[in-house]
Amino acid sequence: MLSRYRIGTRGSKLALAQTQLTINLLRSLEPQADFTIEIIASRGDIHCETPIQNLGEQGLFTAELEKQLLDGRVDIVVHSAKDLPTQMPAGLTIAAYSARIDPREVLISRDNIKLTDLPPGARIGTSSPRRKTQLAQWRSDLTFTDIRGNVDTRIRKVRQGDYQATIMAHAGLLRLNLDNEVAEVFSPEMILPAAGQGALALQCRRNDQRVCSLLSLANHEPTAQCVRAERRVLKLLEAGCSCPIGVLAGFPPDTSTPKNRPMMLRACRCDPETNARIDAHALGPAEDWQTLAQQVADRLRNK
Repeated sequence: MLSRYRIGTRGSKLALAQTQLTINLLRSLEPQADFTIEIIASRGDIHCETPIQNLGEQGLFTAELEKQLLDGRVDIVVHSAKDLPTQMPAGLTIAAYSARIDPREVLISRDNIKLTDLPPGARIGTSSPRRKTQLAQWRSDLTFTDIRGNVDTRIRKVRQGDYQATIMAHAGLLRLNLDNEVAEVFSPEMILPAAGQGALALQCRRNDQRVCSLLSLANHEPTAQCVRAERRVLKLLEAGCSCPIGVLAGFPPDTSTPKNRPMMLRACRCDPETNARIDAHALGPAEDWQTLAQQVADRLRNK
């Protein structure tokens, strides 16, 4: 009997590209299955011109998709992991994280000018307090203005002169084959990304064994370990997915054996009022990711 799976996603080009990547992965695991896409508009999509801070924080890009999942109208939802609140509705689970791609932040600017070459007081489009605060560490003279819209819209606003630059997640540009738009890639030392940035989270109903079994085969465990640790830091700090916390977990390149390789977990707490950035890190076995997250959260609280 042919297995059928209904996959829920937002309707942007990026969301659809990410969903197609997911379908390609799942089809490689179950070639005879039938996959259909159901487009669901999130609150963030419907109110695409409203400043994010006026819409409330929790589930801005996820709540409507999760409701469709709970109601049984779709079987799987594909999320950008960075959009997920730390508190998940009862009855749902993240059954898999697909392999992460570059989690770093990038600069999109008119004429591809780098950060150091932007004119004094340059107008930067970003609605993220995390990005504003960290970028101000390097260029305190910049002027920050809110920007909304999908990837194409934000790039267009820069190209037509509404802003001199904007900051975006590199992963989204890579998935849309728009890497040629990037003027500069920022190291994590310059700007720590949002928790889960660059990873896709595959969500389903906790009691749906058929779907859970398929998604478990798609899980990329190194990515899952890192994203769980990052999201745990947010939860311990009682911070939502849009709060000014940067966090990134990864594995040092000189690790000898993958099984026992240590995880480096770095995080920063940003103060949008003073543009201060407080950093903390921890290093230890990847299987102890909860302990590492606790250490980092405690150090951020105590500094």
